Amino acid sequence: MNKPKMATEKGVPSNSRVLMLLGQLERMNGEAMVRDVEMARQVTAKILHLIQTQEKSGKEVMSKGSSGMEVILASLESTRDVQTTLNILYILSELLTVGRGRRVGVFVSKGGTGILFQILISASKELPPSEELMLQLHSLLAKVGPKDRKFGVKARLSGALNVTVNLMKQNLQNTKLLLPCLQVLRVYSTNSVNAISLGKNGVVELMFKIVGPYSKKNTSLLKVALDALGALLKSKTNARRAVDGGHVPVMLALYLDWHRNDTRHRHMLIRKGLLVCLRNIINIKLGRKAFIDADGMRVLYNTSTECLPVRTLDPLINTSSLIMRKCFPKNRLPLPTIKSAFHYQLPHVPAAGPVAQLYSQPPGVDDVVDESDDNEETDADSENDTENEEDEKDQRTANDDIETDLNKLHPKKNPGRPFEELRVYERFFLELSEDFQGYNFESSKSASTTSSSSTFSSSSASTPPSRPIIVPTAQALSPKHAPISSSQGGCNPTKGKHTLPSPSAPTPPPHAPLTPLELDTIHLTKDQDKKEKASIPSPDTHTTLSSQELAHVLDGVSLEEEVFLSAEDAGGKGVKQEGSPVNATRHIQSPLLLGGIPARRVGGGGSNWGSDCGSEGAEDEGGEGAVLEVPDTALLLPLHDPDLYVEMVKGTLSVPQYAEVAYPDYFGHVAPTFREPHLERVYGVQRSKIFQDIERLIHPNDIVDKVVYDLDIPSCPVIEDNGESLKFNSQFESGNLRKAIQVRKYEYDLVLNSDINSNHYHQWFYFEVSGMRVGATYRFNLINCEKSNSQFNYGMQVLMYSVQEAISGRPRWVRTGTDICYYKNHFARSSIAAGGQKGKSYYTMTFSTSFSHKDDVCYFAYHYPYTYSTLKMHLSKLEALRTPQIYLRQDVLCETLGGNSCPLLTITAMPESNSNDHICQFRNRPLIFLSARVHPGETNASWVMKGTLEFLMGTSPLAASLRDAYIFKIVPMLNPDGVINGNHRCSLSGEDLNRQWQSPNLELHPTIFHTKSLLQYLAHIQRAPLVFCDYHGHSRKKNVFMYGCSVKETVWQSNISATSSDLHEDLGYRALPKILSQIAPAFSMASCSFVVERSKESTARVVVWREIGVQRSYTMESTLCGCDQGKYKGLQIGTRELEEMGAQFCVALLRLKRLTGLRNHQHLLDLESDIIGTQTKVVSSSPTTYVMEEDEPSFLEAIDYSAESNDEDAEAEHEHGTEVHEIPEHLDPLSDSETNHRD
Repeated sequence: MNKPKMATEKGVPSNSRVLMLLGQLERMNGEAMVRDVEMARQVTAKILHLIQTQEKSGKEVMSKGSSGMEVILASLESTRDVQTTLNILYILSELLTVGRGRRVGVFVSKGGTGILFQILISASKELPPSEELMLQLHSLLAKVGPKDRKFGVKARLSGALNVTVNLMKQNLQNTKLLLPCLQVLRVYSTNSVNAISLGKNGVVELMFKIVGPYSKKNTSLLKVALDALGALLKSKTNARRAVDGGHVPVMLALYLDWHRNDTRHRHMLIRKGLLVCLRNIINIKLGRKAFIDADGMRVLYNTSTECLPVRTLDPLINTSSLIMRKCFPKNRLPLPTIKSAFHYQLPHVPAAGPVAQLYSQPPGVDDVVDESDDNEETDADSENDTENEEDEKDQRTANDDIETDLNKLHPKKNPGRPFEELRVYERFFLELSEDFQGYNFESSKSASTTSSSSTFSSSSASTPPSRPIIVPTAQALSPKHAPISSSQGGCNPTKGKHTLPSPSAPTPPPHAPLTPLELDTIHLTKDQDKKEKASIPSPDTHTTLSSQELAHVLDGVSLEEEVFLSAEDAGGKGVKQEGSPVNATRHIQSPLLLGGIPARRVGGGGSNWGSDCGSEGAEDEGGEGAVLEVPDTALLLPLHDPDLYVEMVKGTLSVPQYAEVAYPDYFGHVAPTFREPHLERVYGVQRSKIFQDIERLIHPNDIVDKVVYDLDIPSCPVIEDNGESLKFNSQFESGNLRKAIQVRKYEYDLVLNSDINSNHYHQWFYFEVSGMRVGATYRFNLINCEKSNSQFNYGMQVLMYSVQEAISGRPRWVRTGTDICYYKNHFARSSIAAGGQKGKSYYTMTFSTSFSHKDDVCYFAYHYPYTYSTLKMHLSKLEALRTPQIYLRQDVLCETLGGNSCPLLTITAMPESNSNDHICQFRNRPLIFLSARVHPGETNASWVMKGTLEFLMGTSPLAASLRDAYIFKIVPMLNPDGVINGNHRCSLSGEDLNRQWQSPNLELHPTIFHTKSLLQYLAHIQRAPLVFCDYHGHSRKKNVFMYGCSVKETVWQSNISATSSDLHEDLGYRALPKILSQIAPAFSMASCSFVVERSKESTARVVVWREIGVQRSYTMESTLCGCDQGKYKGLQIGTRELEEMGAQFCVALLRLKRLTGLRNHQHLLDLESDIIGTQTKVVSSSPTTYVMEEDEPSFLEAIDYSAESNDEDAEAEHEHGTEVHEIPEHLDPLSDSETNHRD
């Protein structure tokens, strides 16, 4: 061996004593070491003494540039004397104990580990081996092992594993020697090959001999032994050994013993060690079975419950909960089939894909519980990318999805169809050829523009009602939801006619006295002679209407053609409402039923009308003349008209043939004036909910398990009972609730309906509840959610609408719910519904709430509902706003699969006159193409669109300038059928329409086919839009942001090499989002992305960019939750903010016009760089372009979304390019007026 020369460094005195001794040791190396044993002992002993007594000596040996470590290791390798070896081991032990990290690294890099193993092997051959030597060797190995990555491999190759194991077997009672051996074994076992090899060698059984019941002695030994055992049990073969050896009940008994005796919680690590061993055993199916058989659920549940008050024991509770969740038996959803409860037969079934698979399945195989073991350990929560523009994949796979084919990245204007085929779309672009010759520009009122094609709203409103409609406003009343045709009901023999009550109505029945609501703010008046006014107080209640009264008064809110029934028409005198925001009152005739639907059964005392589903319930005798005065929403909501809404519902065709109107849609929503902050998450809320779920398994007798609502029984979805349960209903437009099961007195499991012609996509919900008790806290669990995470974990609340509140003059949706969380449950997702993935589970979204009013009827929704009928009403009202200066045309673009019309709007300014110049300017305005609501569950997109439409039709100077600047083509609802039928994502074809843009099918995807054709027609006539934007909602991120398309940014994010000519690109695509970030408080530039992904290549944004050649092609995503930046930071988003966003989008287009107008549409690069402040290398703020996961901070409580990993699923908070979203003063003189643009 080449002797290392003793090197000294500046600053270390060369006459230093320890260095002199090391020099002496160096000279002795080799033969001399063996010859002069005594000398070697003396020198090493002196070095040891110096290092032990003088701190600087150790520093000198380990200082940079010193070769002390090499000398020591060389001596260790060459000596054959046990005492010298021990001395050197003591020296190393002293050196490596201080400043451990770096020094151990030096030791490993100089080959120290290998030398220790050599000595270990040779020492083991001595019989008996020196105990002190073995002790020191193992102590050193335990220090070094964790820092040496190849430690396990070196140990296996050198044969050291068996030496340690044999030593342990011989010294089970010798704790002094056993401890370092276990410490080394713990490191050996982290290598999976070693773990299996050690298992074969009987080490698992050996460890169970060491681990024992509670004792104050040898606790550190026990802790290390459990760590080692835990590492060994990660191997499935070892876990099987433990199960076969009957060790699972033993582990549970030991855990219970430590739990009971460790009252002062000093040995939490030992208790945690036992749990970790159990956690690793239950990774295999056999382990889970053994755990259940040993009553493990009860043991861990009880011990955890006792630990709950002590916050420091959280690690025990978290691990216990993880084990229990994993062992919880996997169940099927309590449904006959996971396909939708509604069936719609497609005109033809696609050749391939999920819908084809659905149609080809034999009945009964759609929901199989996969008892698979494969996926379980690695079951990360990255769902298949079946989500939105929105739902990005896990960060790891992010870059795999980026488009790398440069040919696909360069937009090719490819209209794809011959112009002859597209010529038929000319009729949707009359404004491009209109000459206005017959138009009188002087006259103040004219509507010639709309005469050119039938207006949408009138055509839809004129559809004859195909069935009876009922406004079920007070459903407390309600649960008789099967519409009864006039032949069944005994109340109205004439089909389809509206009945008016006779002026001399009988008095109300004695069992339902009419009482004033909320201390006389509302009066019910009944009259015989139009003069007398009666208000009959009830003896038992003072403040609220009973359900019977609401039934009388509201049960069939009039579907009359007359717009507002005045008090006189109704035969009653109006009483003004006091103390409510609205003074006008609206009289609702009661009960005006359409098409013979009788009144429905009411909960709580009194007689039951129509008590059996489908029975011919006799119409209520009295109360016909009662008039309920409720605030007139016209003052609060100028664009909402309840009677017009009902007219629109008559022309809306649904698959279940709904005959009811939900109160919130009928009555409208007035955005609350108060702020609704994000809900603060309560520490431990998820854990307590999971424990309540586990209780069901442990105490099954406490569970009611009563089905109270079930759409799979179409004749009678509402199951009658004795008034002990809530009543549910979802049989109205956009409703979604399939089944409700009462679990405990105040707790209900709710199952959502999948999209029609699909077996998944459960997220949107909208349902009604009645029969509640005031003051009780109810818990609702939506048990078949699919996404792996949700903003419900980050401050979002559900929405609730109270009928009693609305009657009191507060018609509004409010955020509600406490103890909200979202977590993985024990219901197995069939691999058929999970895209072939096995071992997936559903998620539970749980919330608790209480009700303030007796006999109220409340509605709950995922987000602010916006139905198709609401859109039709809104468009009809907008048309009434048109002034002679506005060019507005409504066309029917096409009919949907379900037979509903898809409206197309054209909005611009009328030309100033019919002179050639004015007509020319009119025809040559650039086009803006907007669409929304391709995904029905993203209702926020419709509210943003509402804001856009109202701004465009407004009278402000900005709106007028905008109409002068552009022609707007708008498809406000791309998926009417999905919206009507309560789908979350698909149309009736069972497909996500935003994945059909590459080759839409005329029959299956008519709205996409025709919308794309409109754009192809425009491309053909060289009039492609300046901007295309599709409005969406995002369920997993905050703020409003955009996705666009950029070659450069896509190339930067991927590893493909590209020439500068490939990357030549106008930066104009960043202008609109940048302007929005400066004027719209909810908009976040940091969340925008301009990367083109492969999985999104058939979305509207990418296809319009690639095929139509629209550079500014965007998806605008609005949060369903709220904002974490800007003016609305910390607040949940409401309809006011969403509508404001829609208006601000318009203002941004006006600014964009200024920017582009300055250069007559030439390159937007230079000036835009100045004004918009875009640096050429945008990626310097890298993550701004590509935000992949939810940008959420971690919680204090470790949130465990899966039952598979104990890691904190904390999403790192990316501070993406923290740009300041203030409006620079110099940017535009319009700043103020634009910001305050609302009329």
